[in-house]
Amino acid sequence: MSVRVGAARLRAALVTLISFFVLAAATGCAGGDAERPRVVVTTNILGDITREIVGDEADVSVLMKPNADPHSFGLSAVQAAELENADLVVYNGLGLEENVLRHVEAARESGVATFAAGEAADPLTFHTGRDGGPDDEAGEPDPHFWTDPDRVRKAAGLIADQVTEHVDGVNEKAVRANATRYDGQLADLTTWMEKSFAAVPENRRALVTNHHVFGYLADRFGFRVIGAVIPSGTTLASPSSSDLRSLTQAMEKAGVRTVFADSSQPTHLAEVLRQEMGGDVDVVSLYSESLTEKGKGAGTYLEMMRANTSAMAEGLTGA
Repeated sequence: MSVRVGAARLRAALVTLISFFVLAAATGCAGGDAERPRVVVTTNILGDITREIVGDEADVSVLMKPNADPHSFGLSAVQAAELENADLVVYNGLGLEENVLRHVEAARESGVATFAAGEAADPLTFHTGRDGGPDDEAGEPDPHFWTDPDRVRKAAGLIADQVTEHVDGVNEKAVRANATRYDGQLADLTTWMEKSFAAVPENRRALVTNHHVFGYLADRFGFRVIGAVIPSGTTLASPSSSDLRSLTQAMEKAGVRTVFADSSQPTHLAEVLRQEMGGDVDVVSLYSESLTEKGKGAGTYLEMMRANTSAMAEGLTGA
């Protein structure tokens, strides 16, 4: 009888011990090294920029998966908890992460340092550019600042400031060195984009996109925004038949025959526009709001911008 009792106690002790190690492992996987400082970033574009600056000085967790839509992605309970346990949260702001901003606000209220990169990058307001068409968002802030690499340079410098101020345990000299190196790469990107776009004739420097996302690029590099298939700054909106009719008229007037559509979004609406104009429209795929997985065309911000610039220059010149 005592042997049975001893065996039962041994089994119970083993179960308790195994449960402890499983729980510890799960906690470690979910939260990472508790001793390491932690920066949480909402979008993958900002995540790549922040990782370039932080380097090995802290853990950087990015909430938005590759090829996701920043306007519609949501968080799991574990990800929401990550925000409130971070040393610093970097987010875009200006209404971009529509399903995530309430979690960022909750983290801020709990005492976490937060930084809205878009709000600090001299934001522009929406101008849909469609003569005579609906302009409901005119005057509203445009969150898509990353299409201008000069504004990214400013945001990157401010992220470095935030990291050194709010993330304890980082080596400030290392962070500053990373920021200086990356600033040089961004400056080189701007120069390369200027040279690439110089080949586009003035009469072809007009943009039509799936939705209003390239206002900053147009402002920086001298393009005109004719309009968008979705007449909004968010992919969650949808066009009416009158919107499409207004856009086709604007395109006909401007002599535009190219529509740029985001690679992570279905191009159905752009194809509808092609049908509206008799089929004589080219639909060119761009990486406008999300990075891809590594090796899939736009694994980093720099890679994304170079790919987009090449595609846009070719699409507009017909080269």
